[in-house]
Amino acid sequence: MFTRKVNLLRLLPLASLLLTACTLPGGGPSTSANSPQWRAHEQAVQQLNQYQTRGAFAFLSEQKKVYARFFWQQYSPERYRLLLTNPLGSTELELNVQSGMVQVMDNQGRRYVSDNPQEMIRKLSGMEIPLDNLRQWMLGLPGEATDFQLDSQYRLKKLTYQQGELTWTVTYQEYNTDLKIPLPSRLELQQGDQRIKLKMDNWTLK
Repeated sequence: MFTRKVNLLRLLPLASLLLTACTLPGGGPSTSANSPQWRAHEQAVQQLNQYQTRGAFAFLSEQKKVYARFFWQQYSPERYRLLLTNPLGSTELELNVQSGMVQVMDNQGRRYVSDNPQEMIRKLSGMEIPLDNLRQWMLGLPGEATDFQLDSQYRLKKLTYQQGELTWTVTYQEYNTDLKIPLPSRLELQQGDQRIKLKMDNWTLK
């Protein structure tokens, strides 16, 4: 009888631990993608159709390193402009997209037209930039990614996106909370040995 009581006493801490684990709330802010707070934030951001942002851009890989200033202007859901300039202010790349068609101008003033902006930029600059999703990720939206985590304020913290054979990871490092809707101010994309860093100095919402 004494031995049985001792064994029961030894089991009590384990039982208490198991009960505590069972009563912990599932999900939590970092994984609660179905929370009303996240849905409300997501819907508010999705309603932004006209905006612009500017800041610093860095593309880093074993073969290539590019540092530039960028200016992104969104005119409508299907029309936007991306401008990359070097430290001297000269245009390195200008991209205009409207209704799925893209016109690109390189640093020599030559113009190209395509229906695939990502492929066009890769051919002209050697940079792999997932433009279709990037314009969503810049706003703090998951785009086509279904694997993502939220921070304690129910904003995107990290996402993973599989694009064919490429796996993109996006980490959100800072948000601008002075806006009517908090938007990212620093984020980093990674794919293999390649990294893309964006720092948004300011946002203008219309």
